Amino acid sequence: MALLLQLRTVTGLRGRADRIAKAVFRGLSFYTRVLENCEDEARFDETFRWPVASSIDGNEILEIQVFNYSKVFTNRLIGTFQMVLQKVVEEGQVEVTDTLIDDNNSAIQTSISIEIRYQALDGTVGAWNDKEFLETPSVHSEGDGRYPLETDSLLSSHRQGLDISPGKSNQQSAEKSFRSKGKEKTKEHKAGKGVFSAMKLGKTRPSKDDHRKQDEPAVLEAEDLDRKALLQGLEPDTISLASVTAVTTNVSNKRSKPDIKMEPSAGRPMDYQVSITIIEARQLVGLNMDPVVCVEVGEEKKYTSMKESTNCPYYNEYFVFDFHVPPDVMFDKIIKLSVIHSKNLLRSGTLVGSFKMDVGTVYTQPEHQFYHKWAILSDPEDLTAGLKGYLKCDIAVVGKGDNIKTPHKANETEEDDIEGNLLLPDGVPPERQWARFYIKIYRAEGLPRMNTSIMANVKKALIGENKDLVDPYVQVVFAGQKGKTSIQKSSYEPLWNEQIIFTEMFPPLCKRIKIQIRDSDKVNDVAIGTHFIDLRKISNEGDKGFLPTFGPAWVNMYGSTRNYTLMDEHQELNEGLGEGVSFRARLLMSLAVEILDTTNPEINSSTEVQVEQATSVADQNCTGKMEEFFLFGAFLEATMIDRKIGDKPINFEVTIGNYGNQIDGMSKPILRRKKEGGDGNEEESELLQNSSEDEGDEDGEMVSVSSSQPMKPLVTDRNYFHLPYFEKKPCIYIKSWWQDQRRRLYNANIMDKIADKLEEGLNDVQEMIKTEKPHPERRLRGVLEELSSGCLHFVTLADKDQHHSSRTRLDRERLKSCMRELENMGQQATTLRSQVKKNTMKDKLKLVQNFLQKLRFLADEPQHTIPDVFIWMMSNNKRIAYARVPSKDILYSIVDEEMGKDCAKVKTIFLKLPGKRGFGPAGWTVQAKMEIYLWLGLNKQRKDFLSGLPCGFEEKKTARGQNLPSFPPISLLYTKKQVFQLRAHMYQARSLFAADSSGLSDPFARVFFISQSQCTEVLNETLCPTWDQLLVFDNVELYGEAHEMRDDPPIIVIEIYDQDTVGKADFMGRTFAKPVVKMSDEQYCPPRFPPQLEYYQIYRGNSTAGDLLAAFELLQIGPGGKSDLPPIDGPTDMDRGPILPVPLGIRPVLSKYRVEVLFWGLRDLKRVNLAQVDRPRVDIECAGKGVQSALIQNYKKNPNFSTLVKWFEVDLPENELLHPPLNIRVVDCRAFGRYTLVGSHAVSSLRKFIYRPPDKKAQHWNMTAKHLNGYLAMTNRAHRSRPTGEIVVNMEPEVPIKKMETMVKLEANSDAVVKVDVSEEEKERKKKKKKGGGGGGEEVEEEEPDDSMLDWWSKYFASIETMKEQLRQQEAAAAEAEEKEEMEMAEEIKLDDSPMKGSKAQAKNKEKSKAPKDDKKKKQQSAPELPEKKNKPRIDELKVFNKELETEFDNFEDWLHTFNLLRGKIGDNDDNATEEERIVGRFKGSICVYKMPLPDDITKEAGYDPNFGMFQGIPSNDPINVLVRVYVVRATDLHPADINGKADPYIAIKLGKTDIKDKENYISKQLNPVFGKSFDIEATFPMESMLTVAVYDWDLVGTDDLIGETKIDLENRYYSKHRATCGVSQTYSIHGYNTWRDPMKPSQILSKLCKDGKVDGPHYGPGGRVKVANRVFTGPTEIEDENGQKKQTDEHLALAVLRHWEDIPWAGCKLVPEHVETRPLLNPDKPGIEQGRLEMWVDMFPMDMPAPGPAIDISPRKPKKYELRVIVWNTDEVILEDDDYFTGEKSSDIFVRGWLKGQQEDKQDTDVHYHSLTGEGNFNWRYIFPFDYLMAEEKIVISKKESMFSWDETEYKIPARLTLQVWDADHFSADDFLGAIELDLNRFPRGAKTSKQCSLEMVTNEAELPMISIFKQKRVKGWWPFVARDENDELEVTGKVEAELHLLTAEEAEKSPAGLARNEPDPLEKPNRPDTSFIWFLNPLKSIKYLICTRYKWLIIKIVLALLLLVMVALFLYSMPGYMVKKLLGA
Repeated sequence: MALLLQLRTVTGLRGRADRIAKAVFRGLSFYTRVLENCEDEARFDETFRWPVASSIDGNEILEIQVFNYSKVFTNRLIGTFQMVLQKVVEEGQVEVTDTLIDDNNSAIQTSISIEIRYQALDGTVGAWNDKEFLETPSVHSEGDGRYPLETDSLLSSHRQGLDISPGKSNQQSAEKSFRSKGKEKTKEHKAGKGVFSAMKLGKTRPSKDDHRKQDEPAVLEAEDLDRKALLQGLEPDTISLASVTAVTTNVSNKRSKPDIKMEPSAGRPMDYQVSITIIEARQLVGLNMDPVVCVEVGEEKKYTSMKESTNCPYYNEYFVFDFHVPPDVMFDKIIKLSVIHSKNLLRSGTLVGSFKMDVGTVYTQPEHQFYHKWAILSDPEDLTAGLKGYLKCDIAVVGKGDNIKTPHKANETEEDDIEGNLLLPDGVPPERQWARFYIKIYRAEGLPRMNTSIMANVKKALIGENKDLVDPYVQVVFAGQKGKTSIQKSSYEPLWNEQIIFTEMFPPLCKRIKIQIRDSDKVNDVAIGTHFIDLRKISNEGDKGFLPTFGPAWVNMYGSTRNYTLMDEHQELNEGLGEGVSFRARLLMSLAVEILDTTNPEINSSTEVQVEQATSVADQNCTGKMEEFFLFGAFLEATMIDRKIGDKPINFEVTIGNYGNQIDGMSKPILRRKKEGGDGNEEESELLQNSSEDEGDEDGEMVSVSSSQPMKPLVTDRNYFHLPYFEKKPCIYIKSWWQDQRRRLYNANIMDKIADKLEEGLNDVQEMIKTEKPHPERRLRGVLEELSSGCLHFVTLADKDQHHSSRTRLDRERLKSCMRELENMGQQATTLRSQVKKNTMKDKLKLVQNFLQKLRFLADEPQHTIPDVFIWMMSNNKRIAYARVPSKDILYSIVDEEMGKDCAKVKTIFLKLPGKRGFGPAGWTVQAKMEIYLWLGLNKQRKDFLSGLPCGFEEKKTARGQNLPSFPPISLLYTKKQVFQLRAHMYQARSLFAADSSGLSDPFARVFFISQSQCTEVLNETLCPTWDQLLVFDNVELYGEAHEMRDDPPIIVIEIYDQDTVGKADFMGRTFAKPVVKMSDEQYCPPRFPPQLEYYQIYRGNSTAGDLLAAFELLQIGPGGKSDLPPIDGPTDMDRGPILPVPLGIRPVLSKYRVEVLFWGLRDLKRVNLAQVDRPRVDIECAGKGVQSALIQNYKKNPNFSTLVKWFEVDLPENELLHPPLNIRVVDCRAFGRYTLVGSHAVSSLRKFIYRPPDKKAQHWNMTAKHLNGYLAMTNRAHRSRPTGEIVVNMEPEVPIKKMETMVKLEANSDAVVKVDVSEEEKERKKKKKKGGGGGGEEVEEEEPDDSMLDWWSKYFASIETMKEQLRQQEAAAAEAEEKEEMEMAEEIKLDDSPMKGSKAQAKNKEKSKAPKDDKKKKQQSAPELPEKKNKPRIDELKVFNKELETEFDNFEDWLHTFNLLRGKIGDNDDNATEEERIVGRFKGSICVYKMPLPDDITKEAGYDPNFGMFQGIPSNDPINVLVRVYVVRATDLHPADINGKADPYIAIKLGKTDIKDKENYISKQLNPVFGKSFDIEATFPMESMLTVAVYDWDLVGTDDLIGETKIDLENRYYSKHRATCGVSQTYSIHGYNTWRDPMKPSQILSKLCKDGKVDGPHYGPGGRVKVANRVFTGPTEIEDENGQKKQTDEHLALAVLRHWEDIPWAGCKLVPEHVETRPLLNPDKPGIEQGRLEMWVDMFPMDMPAPGPAIDISPRKPKKYELRVIVWNTDEVILEDDDYFTGEKSSDIFVRGWLKGQQEDKQDTDVHYHSLTGEGNFNWRYIFPFDYLMAEEKIVISKKESMFSWDETEYKIPARLTLQVWDADHFSADDFLGAIELDLNRFPRGAKTSKQCSLEMVTNEAELPMISIFKQKRVKGWWPFVARDENDELEVTGKVEAELHLLTAEEAEKSPAGLARNEPDPLEKPNRPDTSFIWFLNPLKSIKYLICTRYKWLIIKIVLALLLLVMVALFLYSMPGYMVKKLLGA
């Protein structure tokens, strides 16, 4: 719906002035352009369009105002015209000429002439056509159908109320008027086109903006905008800009945007690594188990070791799985963690519980990992059971190039909060329930035949009937389980009606369900087609969300081509890998989820997949009504056809589903179409063959024509052919029948369009930032406005869709949630808009990027409807190349917004090879470029299916459709054609692809336009060619109307090739461009001509491959022939022959620059052609000029240059963005004057090397510092005027209020106050002093550690704690800020956007910015210490960097830069071509570029040495001897190198000729080894400057394997101004663990720095002050030596200055602190994937200075030996297990077992207390456990052999935990386990005083109870409960134990020894046990009597009777025969 206004003229004006008009409707105003110097008539001729969301009401008003325009003052109103729109609403089109009225409502003479049109939504008011509306083709409208700029305008006026703040409408008006001042503006500022073109590849941006306009809009000049804004009373901070390429013409809009990325990226295998650390398990359900964890990823399984009899095993084992598969396959793999009980060689063990999740879920986590999270284990076999325990693990998935940031590993002291750290993605509830997933499979259609025709004939011969050749079944894979339907024998249209049921936790942690139709075959089953359903798209987890639901709906499956061959090369496509190239089948299915109520007893508790029958789709309604669709296509051009297929005739085939498919049309879908008049259910089947005559239709008989006629291609040039589609363009049309579900696609299209617009806007903003255009934030505001209005627009459009009949539940739910999301997004965008300021720009841009992702996600419709359209190029009936066009993109709708973005537009498509053939280089060459026009819609809507074609054609129809108007044509004959000349100004390209082995290329460019092509000349050996060449294409014929060509020219394709002497040229990349068009009636003058050079991004496959700087213009050749065209200046320089240079107006304006080059040296040059480099030289070239370095005479001896600085002068463009690259080449000078290229480097941007002389005006040092641009040279100037006043830097940060009470006044002489930067320790110290008074009854904390106890590790661990604390605070602060922002957003949405608000916020901002810099610093420093721990002892700290030092200090390239020299061609495979492999050496040096001439004051300065130019004061580069001291602290997360999943690491260090292998000190079976070693190496720079530290894996046999290595460039560190030779400590002390390491004292370092930097100072003053430059620092002045004597010293003061050296004007920069850096270890065999990390640091000391002291001792702490004595006194209330044989009473034979965790083999048992009747047991038994303990890490250290075969012992570190168990002893059977308790010796509950007070709470409710540590208490006695789980998995108390724990150090234990059990020494007395326990020993007779009389009386009687009976039967049998004989014989 839209209202259009054409403002023609205003007449009867008085005087002479500039005129401007403004039109307002519903609060949205448009301005016309300014007409200068009008007299009585102003001819505006402009069109405005208001898209409206709700119908226009008859009494709404349109207002037009006419002003006299003034640049300086406010515009003066001439008059107003208002019109009620009633007549417009009724008639749809009105022309009016009327007078204006002035302010007093009286008519004036001036009159206005306008025309208004209104198009209602339903098209009631006649469809209009822009052409019939605009009488003269030269008039163009303004509005262009962009969304309006403000959200409010979308609401109709009566809904608007008071939403609009006063500022808004004028704000727009202001902005619109700026836009329309295009004409004058662009004279000085080229409009709209950035230097980087809008025609960027990979941006699918709506065509509207690509076309160059009649009068380009201005990209507004910033000052102008601000001035106008202020005049109109607006703040500059609220201005928004609609579009950089704002449109002022009514584009005919008939072409759509080409997609650039050619190569399919899916389906190509990549490297992945899944690393899983199993740390420990807790609360496993089961008694006395031996758990093992099985880790499965996909098909691979690995196991941990077994831990004996424990429910909370500690493993800390690391597993790595490596894969090389496509991403899709990888992310569907399932990670399964299962805990198995008592697995051994013979039995597989029983499953306790398992947890599964797919790899994709891990990969989508931040940093691609879960770190230290608890997985909930559940038993899939038993749904009713609760959780089976927790497993703590780390899981990370790394692809190539991802680097995982591991949180810093240190002692994990914080108590594990299991519930708060569950292994679940955000938003998944911790209580997951079981759910059933019902997947119903109804039927399928259109299957391809899966046997060859030979087979078919055989079958026919045997069986005698022709059956369908496919036996399909459906297989569904979900969460690692598979389900299958039954097989339907030989059927192309199988009917299943079955449902497959999966049982899985909900929400599932697996993203996709894979549904596959397979063909069952005797030999092997093959996939026919695969479809994935993404659960995130069919459910919504919000509070108003819905469970996954789908269908019943059809899903389309795509895969390989349908013709069956035995070996299908594209079979993978059918498996769902890569983009399908043909339609395979469609399947009707649905999905539903039901959450199970596990309490229900009837429930089937198995999770096996079930298959059962289901009812068929009852309601045909929900799948949609069958409708007849019509697809029309016209081929306007087919060029760039690959020459391999150029010799045979070619035709094109278009298919949709199986319709139109002629070759494989065998298995046509049997069409179900309802007969007219018949009953709805009667379906008529008819086989639709192409030859069959279709039924008579309302439009005569129409048979689909799906392919063009074969034609022989013609030659374009040596690579490509084209088809002669000149005036005759072939067409195709296809009728097809589909269920009508267009609504789904319509909604998706609306969202897609909003997203496209947003993406385009964001690209504009990034472009503006990149090219440094002023005010990108204004454009961002405009983008947000468009977004919010677009969102609200969607809501109104979709709203009427609520009651559509044929919809599934998913349709309804999706619509609701999309409306909610978009409404929400619209509001957020409005709020964000008001928050966008210059400084918040970057963050807001990120948020808007999220909007874009969300929109794209929402727009993807999971339920398919119409299949995609495929266009195949056929040669000889063979399919060669294809393109796939999504059907929604070409779907027609009456409503503009719902229409597909390419519907009825000419689209450029590139055909590509199918499947794997398209990978790699084959996929980069274009198979064919086509211009095709497509239209798809309902047959009944097809009346204007030709409307979008370029005009001026006649239709050619088949014979039978001759006189039927609506019959589609089979070809179009163009009668109108225009002749043009194309001028391609090819200036230069940069950063091209290296195609030759020398690492360079010989590039030339080939330009294609329509069917012509031309080449530039070949430039040899360069990656940055400057062709400077004009290519002229004459007589270019384009068909169609002239004005359409002007706005919508075809695209130009530019391909870059590398010329080879033999063979064909190599393809190097391609880019597209659109020319600027000039019609014959237009002037060749600004603003549009001459065109400006722009950058076009070059692509090679999916990767970028450089930029092309060029301009293109298309000039119409009018009736006067070529003479009318602007002249081409002939060749200016004859030496280039006939080549035309780029003409003057277009080539950049040049000015003179000087380039100075610092030549320092060459490093690491590799051999060239097997010969070593001996005499290298460096050649520098830029824009044709250059300079050569001095020759290095002997590279081996000294690789540095003798002459340091040289320079050359060159003409460079004024515009810095156009600066050509600078090329560095290294050649080796061989004998006989031969030169060999060693390697080259192109500096693509000179930006960072440009020096701009400082402004005289900028007095303040901070300002000019910005211009210095990192030149050492610059920092040495002394002449600059300095601010006079001194600035006192008091190093004490202001303390936040919270902390006030901790600040304690201390007398100045106390050693505690170092008044320097009160960082952590100081606060600590002060706290310490105060702590006596604090806390009252608290336990007194540990006394301060004695200095002798402290060592380097104390310092290290303290530092790590600090680092973690800071990280935690940063996270918290970030989270808080985010929360606050969300709150603000919510607030603002509620509040009315009052104008006050903005101004207040601004005032606040201003105040903030006034706060001085130091203030901020202080704040930052004081932040980290807020949450202090009470008892953290005061330790000096160092800085732990969790990355390399280089990243922190900008690679130490402050004045010496390193350029990598490359050689060799880049590999064709994107994967393995890393830059690393091409590096052949490094050039060290620097560049300085500046405009000539320099201001005098620089060269006249004192001490200026002209030889060094800009590089003053650089050190000499003569060889220098240095002592390098490497400290290696530890390694973490090493990649396992042995089969057992461990490694035996040791350190190897290489520097020059020195090679240290520390092999004997390898650390056995450790992946986190602590090395704690330092190595001293003497080296000579520059020969030996690359230090390699590697970690190797020691092997007993065979060579040792490299785990990973890291390389450090010591030279850059050594010479850096950041002083990376030896880090500056926090404090200065001369003894103890923190001794100053540097041979130079702080005061010496400071005076040297001051001297080098020409800084005034240092001046030490009284009272602890020092002045440097204009800064004064304060600090303490005394120091204590080891004997406690105090002496005066300036060192503390000097150190204070050094630690704040970055604050010193001019010379300041941050000095490297004392530190430990963390460096990733890399292995050349696995490029890009981290193999672990190494913590280390390097000190360097020059040998000509005093020698440094000995290295500090960082050897690992030795664990301390302790002995734990546990006395088990008594037990009580132990449950009774046995029934006594004799007495029948319940009793137990109790004993207690105990051990320290990890030492099960040393378990100790008490004796047995027999026959306890009350559960009481008396033991008085002592266990003794000696152990080694690391205090700092709170771990016990155990060394033991892993197995009998191990070579050596392995060291384990495990938590200190004591386990006590109570058992019931049995004589003959196994003992019964009754209960256990595990005490963590560092924190366990204090024992209860009596047995009564001891309860289950002590175990379950640990959080509330006071915890104690045996290491502090030393001795503890009390009662603790034993617990076990009952049948219902509930914990219950099964006994209580009274125990005493006593901890002694080894020395104390020796002094007071004690015996085991009750032995000497220090024996315990025997327990006093009641005699009942031995009753049957003492009185056997009594027992026997009891046994016989009571218990077994009846049993005995029964036995006696049975025996008697038995005896009688025996006697009878014995005597029977005798008696019988007697009887018979009658004896």
